[in-house]
Order: sequence, then C-alpha cells, then structure tokens
Amino acid sequence: MQRGFVQMRRITRTGLRSVGLLVAAGAFCAVAVVPAAATEPVTSWQPELSEGTGPGVVVDDGGARFDPATAVGAPVEDGDAEASADPVEVVPTGLLTLEPHTLDAPTREVRSELVSDTPSGSSATIDVRGRKASGGWTEWIPAENDRTELPEAAREVQGRLVLTATEDARPTVREVTLSATPTTETETGPLTEAAARSYSVFATREGLVGGTTANGHKIVPRDRFVALPSRRALSGKGKTDYSVKVCAPNGRCAIAPVWDIGPWNTKDDYWNPSSQREMWKDLQQGVPQAAAARNGHNGGKDQFGRRVANPAGIDLGDGIFWDVLGLKDNSQVQVDYLWTGSQKLSAVRIGDEPDTDILARPEAGAESVGIAVNTTEVPVQCTHGDGDGGFVRIGDGQYLPTSVLGGLPTDLPGCDAGDAPADPAGDPADPAGDPADPADGPAVPGDAPAGEPGEPAAGDAPAGDSTGPTAAPEDATVAPAGGTPAAGTDDAPGSAPGSAPGSAPDGAPGSAPDGAPGSAPDGAPGSVPDGAPGSVPDGAPQAGAPIPGSAQRAPSGVR
Repeated sequence: MQRGFVQMRRITRTGLRSVGLLVAAGAFCAVAVVPAAATEPVTSWQPELSEGTGPGVVVDDGGARFDPATAVGAPVEDGDAEASADPVEVVPTGLLTLEPHTLDAPTREVRSELVSDTPSGSSATIDVRGRKASGGWTEWIPAENDRTELPEAAREVQGRLVLTATEDARPTVREVTLSATPTTETETGPLTEAAARSYSVFATREGLVGGTTANGHKIVPRDRFVALPSRRALSGKGKTDYSVKVCAPNGRCAIAPVWDIGPWNTKDDYWNPSSQREMWKDLQQGVPQAAAARNGHNGGKDQFGRRVANPAGIDLGDGIFWDVLGLKDNSQVQVDYLWTGSQKLSAVRIGDEPDTDILARPEAGAESVGIAVNTTEVPVQCTHGDGDGGFVRIGDGQYLPTSVLGGLPTDLPGCDAGDAPADPAGDPADPAGDPADPADGPAVPGDAPAGEPGEPAAGDAPAGDSTGPTAAPEDATVAPAGGTPAAGTDDAPGSAPGSAPGSAPDGAPGSAPDGAPGSAPDGAPGSVPDGAPGSVPDGAPQAGAPIPGSAQRAPSGVR
C-alpha cells in the first residue's frame, strides 16, 4: 500500500490542480434579471451512466463502479488526512463525466440525487457545470448538500461523478438524478465584452514523463499541457474546455489545455473572487496560496501541512516549459484563464497536427512567437485580409492564419477599423480606476532570451524523473533583462513533494547538483543576491521573491 501511494505521488499530479483585465472590445451578450412569463416546473433527468467517460470508473449492468486500475490519486476529502504533515494519506479517485442535458428554461440551481453503495472509506459525489451565454462552460462546481448553484444562468447542464476509495472499499453508483429549478434570469441585450482574468504567477515544470495526469492523460516526452491547483478547471482527457494563455518574460506564449491538478494545493482556484474560492477565502483574488504561504500564510504550509518551498501557481508540461517558452528555470509568467472571460473565441482546427504557430506579424513566413494547441479556443480580436489567406489577431503582436481556425464570429471587425489592441502579453496594466484587481502585479522578466531553447535534447529528462538539467541551486536568482530578478529558483523543477517518499533530496541519484548544466551558481555573473537593488522582497504581489527548494505537488495518482 505504501508503495502504491509513492507511485501515486510520483506519477500523477493531483489534487483535483487574475482580477482579470477588463477590456471594452465590443458588444457580445448579456444576462439581465427580468420576470419570467410563468413559473416553470422543476425539470428532472437521469443521465445515462454508460455514456459517461473518464478515468477510474467502469460502467456495467450494476452501474458506475470505481476502477482501481485506472484511478488517479487525490486527497482524502474528509477527516484529518488533508492536514497531515506528511501527506501519505491519499485516496484513489475516479471521474466520470456524464452527457450534458439541454433544458427548456435556464437554471441557476441544480439538485442531485445519487443511488449508490458507499462502503466505509469510500465516497460518491458530483460536480455540476453549465453552458454560459458566451458559449463556453462555467467551472465545475462541487455539490454541497446535494445542491449546486451555478455562477450564471444556463440552459445546458452537465454532471461529473467523483468516486473515491481506500483499500478494498469501492463505491458504486447505480443511478443519478439531476433536477433543475428554473430561474427568472433570461438572456437579453448587448453586453460589453470582457477579456479573461490575467495574473502574474510563478511557474514550475511538470515532468513525470510516462505518468498519468488527473484526467487520465498519459504524459509523453515534451508534452504540451498545464496544471492548475483546482479540479474546478480540469478539462476531460483530450478536451480543451479549460485552457490558458501563458506568456514568458521573453514574450513567447502558449495556449494550452488544463489536463492536471497542482502544484501544491488541490482546492485553490485563486483566479476566482475571494468569496468564491473553494479554500483560502481570506486571500486576495489572483494570489495562489503557495505564494501567500511563502509570506507566512497558514504557517507557511499548504493545505496538506507541507512547508511551501516555492510560490508556484501553475505547472507547465515539458514541451511548454522548454520548447515553446524557452525557459531554462522556473519563472514568473503571465497567465490568462481563458474560460473566465466573455470575449469572442474561435477554435483551432488543424486536423491531426498537435499545435500551430502563433506569428509575430500577419504575413506568411513571419517568425513564431509561440503555439496554440489544437482544438483550444483562442480569443479573436480582428482580421487582416480576407478568406483563408487572411490572418486573425489574437493578442498584441500575435496572429494566426484564418485557415487554422474552425470559424470566426460574423461580427469580427477588421484590424484597420480602429480597434484598440489588447494589452501586450505580460502587461498587467488595468484600466485606470479599476478597483477589482489590486493584486494584479507586473510579470517579472526572466532570464531566457527569446527563442533560446531551454533544454537541448529530448533524452536529457528521464521518464518520470522530476529533476534534470533545468535545476538551479538553492537561493540562486538569475538576473533578467530589464533589471528585475526572476521570481525565485527551484532545486528540482517538477519534482514530487519533498516530504513524500519517492522524492529526490538534494544530492540524491538523479538530482541536479549545484553547478549542473543549466544551473546558476550563487554569485554567478548576472545573479542577484537577496536584497539587492531590483530584487523582489517577500510580500511583493504574486510572491516574486527568490525561492529555494523543489517544486512541490499534491499527492499523485496510481498506475
């Protein structure tokens, strides 16, 4: 059993892993409260379990059963295990995403009833989400006392079963009934379009090639996905419902899906308003709890009682970290949480290709400044040229050929029509007088120059090994362009929890010693000591101080 939990922690990042920049960009859609013409009856339905998909659950004539062979690791939801100083108490978890259901009237409240067998040590719960008026989904909202309140009215609703088990206690769900109470909210009129929430946070490298993510995806070399510390924004396997745009200090960006959960916490949806956060409601919106812990929050520990060694708020797959962003060490990055906005979006459609280049100019052959993963939905601002030979601007100095997009909004303006461009990637400036996001801090420039490959050879990062040539010694801070230091370094980017069995301590076989290739020794040219001019002290927005230690994550999944 202990061995299984060690594998769980090393292999899968779990934990079931912004105020945003508002930009007036045009009319879109709105929700207003108006009296309903008549009181509609409550609508109930029973999703077909056999049509659901996801890891850790098999469906047969007996219902949806927990499957330990494909389950992923998750924290124990009840009891004292989540506060354990050494989080070995993890529990395998299965997720079964059910088919969506379309309602005759919009709803804000969904009731759930499960007919289930839950032996002691197991549980069966449900998350619910709704389709927004803008076309995307709300986040997954865990039901509380068999009730889910959606953040906005929705006519399309979807459920996701969450099954947990310990040892031989395996739950089975035989039937799910969902009931929607009609709301008086109806769609009406135009609404000013708003960009997604965007925050500067500290990023670490995922690693763990050959492991399995929280949505069941098997990690391949140079993989291109990200992890966030909340299952509320976890896309299904192969899906891109929840995607981010992450930009490095060198200006390179990636639009990639959220396929895993971590680092550190598992219930830290820090991009949401404080009152809506699942945990840590005392923290300012946009500040990851790991960043606050570096300044003493929760006694300097995460939700599992581990002492936080770096302020990471996002994990990057190796392909994003090394190949797309050109990072050589953990870094402050700017992240747009694309599902949180109401801007116009268009899906990337490039057949069997994994991703497409984002171009610096609206012309064929322009240099690449990043990538957009296939099927992700990207914000579209305006067009250059007509037809498949044209281009679409998706950000300042960022363009995609029209031919790689599955379709464009009919009211998308031309870029020459006087449209105000979006803020540049990494520019946190908000409209003057906007009090909504005081925590929004500037991106901290990094050390990797544009286009510089962060890790030269695919074979240099061994499968499942979270240490490697990107490691830097403790307390080493690399001087960035522009005079502001990068926000900390990490002894073993992408490593499993330092206190967990299976993690590689400093000097252990496979760990990168001080002075290893790619590391910056203390006092090396360009390094900035703590307290030097231009350094970011503890307590700065987004916890940008130099941070020693290894990248820590929540307990991981089984394989």
